[in-house]
Amino acid sequence: MMDMSTMTNTTTSMSMLSMGFFTSTTTPLYSATWSPTSAGQYAATCIFLVILATIFRGLLAMKAWKETAWLDAEFNRRYVTVAGKLPKSERIASDSDSKRMILTENGVEEDVMVVKKRSMSIRPWRITTDPLRAAMDTVIAGVGYLLMLAVMTMNVGYFLSILAGTFLGSLALGRYVIAFEH
Repeated sequence: MMDMSTMTNTTTSMSMLSMGFFTSTTTPLYSATWSPTSAGQYAATCIFLVILATIFRGLLAMKAWKETAWLDAEFNRRYVTVAGKLPKSERIASDSDSKRMILTENGVEEDVMVVKKRSMSIRPWRITTDPLRAAMDTVIAGVGYLLMLAVMTMNVGYFLSILAGTFLGSLALGRYVIAFEH
């Protein structure tokens, strides 16, 4: 059982935790050893956070670019016919969702088969793609968590620095993240 003095000290220390933003140029970032002691060190810490947030947006853009490249490679991949299995053309012809049509371009007619895709299929696991995707996701998560920890200090300067870096990164690289928004 706790005595009254211990309970009072615990209550006092818990009430001192502020859940609002504050301004201080000596707020530690990530550890007690990274505590700015001057306005210049605080500015350097804020610049670091701007750069880190910009890098985060760059990583998201790079991942979207790689996902697009991997998807393009998937569609351009050549497949080998397996003995005893129907060729793709015969499977398409017998598919109930396929329709025969005539495609005409510049006076040349082609007999084509139009196939409607029923559902999104899961792409197969590939040694050339999936380990890199996992590593990129891990780096993105790590940088995101570092930014989250900086925001959780509730320091206004740190928070605004991260917003500035997000703005700069999105301004420079945001157009590359359209297809694969996080």
